[in-house]
Amino acid sequence: MSKKVLSVIIPVFNENEMIQKNIQRVKSVLQDANIPHEIILIDDGSKDNSWSEIQNCVHTVPDIKGIKLSRNFGKENALCAGLDQAEGDCCICMDADMQHPPEVIPRMYELWKNEGFDIVEGIKQSRGKESLRYKVSAGIFYKILHKTSGIDLNNASDFRLLDRKAINAWKAMPEKQTFFRGMSSWIGFSRTQVEFIVADREIGTSKWSFISLVKLAIKGVTSYTAAPLYASAFLGFGLLVAFVFLLGQTIIMKILGYAAGGFTTVIALQLVIGGTLMMSVGVIGIYIEKIYEEVKARPRYIIENIAEHLAKKNNE
Repeated sequence: MSKKVLSVIIPVFNENEMIQKNIQRVKSVLQDANIPHEIILIDDGSKDNSWSEIQNCVHTVPDIKGIKLSRNFGKENALCAGLDQAEGDCCICMDADMQHPPEVIPRMYELWKNEGFDIVEGIKQSRGKESLRYKVSAGIFYKILHKTSGIDLNNASDFRLLDRKAINAWKAMPEKQTFFRGMSSWIGFSRTQVEFIVADREIGTSKWSFISLVKLAIKGVTSYTAAPLYASAFLGFGLLVAFVFLLGQTIIMKILGYAAGGFTTVIALQLVIGGTLMMSVGVIGIYIEKIYEEVKARPRYIIENIAEHLAKKNNE
């Protein structure tokens, strides 16, 4: 491939109604900007006709590669598959629903090509039509992650460009449970930001449920800091100090003959202690689960099929 080639990585999950139109839009933007490119579509175990639509794109439009995973491995692992397959000098990861506007790609490409930035991050200028609950939850998550790990992902997204050396550094990290947004920030390198407005979906609804987002948040925090473990330890120490104080007070009151029944106090203490212990065990369990998944060393994804344009196959 010629120099300065851009690989566009797009995970797909149940987006058959939008694939043809959206890929044509991305293709048009890249051609108008005269950017040499390849587009990699990863079918992450879709239940609809997404793979058939991807194959149609591959066979009718040049410079497109389709990858079908054997099942749904999740967006993070689908991005891993795309990064492993990317052959360009840089790559951009974006969503299939075009809430990451492709019209921003030429600006990101120019900042990499002409100004030498290794990573160009897409930052949300507006979060679009998100519920108040989602906005508040996202804000809390980003603040916790920033305070505990030093990684600032406020209004960040997976929409970002990575230079080849940044891609290689990312691929060198061996963990099986990946958090692309955090890992691509952790590796360092020179970086800049480009703001974009999150577009509304034209068809369908988001595949992310509130529970999925909570799991992603927990995964992000526990992947980059042991702060929850320390918090459990400090909480336990604080309760121990309080209990020693209450014990001393109880003994003094007993000696002085002022001891009361204290049934309510006992019940309250039991609830506080039990809740704290269960929460601490839960935090420890999350980290043990992560260790368990890493020790198994299973692959991040399994490829079932790869579709490439006939002209490229013939050239090879």
